[in-house]
Amino acid sequence: IGGAFGFSDDIRQRADSLWSLSKLTFPHHLVRTVFLEQLYRAFTILNGESYHND
Repeated sequence: IGGAFGFSDDIRQRADSLWSLSKLTFPHHLVRTVFLEQLYRAFTILNGESYHND
């Protein structure tokens, strides 16, 4: 989780991979919540569980 302007080019070039949840800038606590929700969604779908109200 970077700052308001993201990470410097030096850090981005050294990274093995780059992730982006959105082009928007979010507060740190909201990014953690969104990321955890996406992980939960992915694992429930991969395990064949119903994610939505089916």
